[in-house]
Amino acid sequence: MLSRRTLLAGALAAGLPAPSRAGEAGTFRIGYQKNGILVVAKQQGAIERALKPLGVSVRWTEFSFGPPVLEALGVGAIDFGQTGAPPPVFAQAAGNSLLYVAAQDAGGSGEAILVPQGSPLGTLADLKGKRVAFAKGSSAHYLVVRALEKAGLAYTDIEPVTLAPADAAAAFARGAVDAWAIWDPYFAIAERQPGTRILASAAEIEKPTNFFLGNRDFTQGNAPVVQAAVGALAEVAAWCEAHRPEVAALLSKGTGVPLDATQRAVDRSVYVIAPLTEAVIAGQQRVADRFQALGLIANPIRVRDAVWTPPAPPASKG
Repeated sequence: MLSRRTLLAGALAAGLPAPSRAGEAGTFRIGYQKNGILVVAKQQGAIERALKPLGVSVRWTEFSFGPPVLEALGVGAIDFGQTGAPPPVFAQAAGNSLLYVAAQDAGGSGEAILVPQGSPLGTLADLKGKRVAFAKGSSAHYLVVRALEKAGLAYTDIEPVTLAPADAAAAFARGAVDAWAIWDPYFAIAERQPGTRILASAAEIEKPTNFFLGNRDFTQGNAPVVQAAVGALAEVAAWCEAHRPEVAALLSKGTGVPLDATQRAVDRSVYVIAPLTEAVIAGQQRVADRFQALGLIANPIRVRDAVWTPPAPPASKG
């Protein structure tokens, strides 16, 4: 059975930084989690190199999951971060000052709903009446919503148990919940345990879209910085697609997650950074509409209102 000690080995669940004004002169503050392109970029110093000609340094803050990243972004404690699709929906509904900057569309299958090895649950329909753990407002929350839809169940057919990853791992380990929806690298760590079984993966339900987001005031006032950072991340993403063993080594070194678990997560990731296309915006609107229909956000939101339009490059003379 997955233990809290195993899950947290080498991992730091960072707390929310103290609020400050949106942006600090000469510093680009990035919030990141334990997986993905931002960790590789941090290990490689890619954003630091891209911003050096602009006289801007980089400060990194680690978070255990997406909603605290958006909380920090909203209060101006960080300038930029990456999360799954649901956190910005909840943040926008709460009035947080954010902008969608870029997307990682259908970024792999690194999420799943897990059950104990000996669990009688065999299909998604078996979740009816069960206690399902997930982090509120996270990508795992949406995975549960979509899984229930696929099984023909209502959200009210389960008993939601909203817990942060570490607490959910502990609850899962002691049998306090029947199922656990979680993402990489926690998912990959759990897979290493003989007492854990995959009920369904995101590949069977809906592959998640991840987003790069900026604090609205900072992004609008520092477009060259944000554009340079996103450009650097696009280069990192292209390198990741072609160098997966090296990516796994960098991520494992940067996060403390065991290499075999990290390699598993890397192998099912898609490292592509893309603009906010109409299809991506429409997909994110569907996420928002589902949460609003379930009463999980109080009011409907319009995702497009939070989409950043980068300034056009200056016209060449001649």
